[in-house]
Amino acid sequence: MSAGHTAVTTVGAAADEPVISCETPQDECGVRDVLDRLGDKWSVYVVVELASGVLRFKELQRRIHGGISQRMLTLTVRRLERDGLVKRTVYPTVPPQVEYELTEMGHSLTHLVKALADWSIAHRPAITAARASYDETQDA
Repeated sequence: MSAGHTAVTTVGAAADEPVISCETPQDECGVRDVLDRLGDKWSVYVVVELASGVLRFKELQRRIHGGISQRMLTLTVRRLERDGLVKRTVYPTVPPQVEYELTEMGHSLTHLVKALADWSIAHRPAITAARASYDETQDA
């Protein structure tokens, strides 16, 4: 396998084999760079909101729960645009009108985000129970 490739186990593989691994500890498989982007506080929110269609900047800002600042939204959409996940269109009006939409690659990410959300919903009771159990043992 060439550098940067990952090995993925299949159903029935040995229990001690990792689900995903890099060839060497120094080889990040390209995962870190992507996870840094998607693991930040706002990128997934932006992707989720843009999944419904084209939005202007202020519309996008209003739809993101948690009150993202104008500066943080600007930085987030710029990073997503740089990564090829968001397309930014500027219309020559006064003031300039700017719209954002997901690219084809950005739309492909929405399936993964939905799978993660579905997993989270399905496991919420178990996670809540695990947290309560952990907290009990830590308080004792």
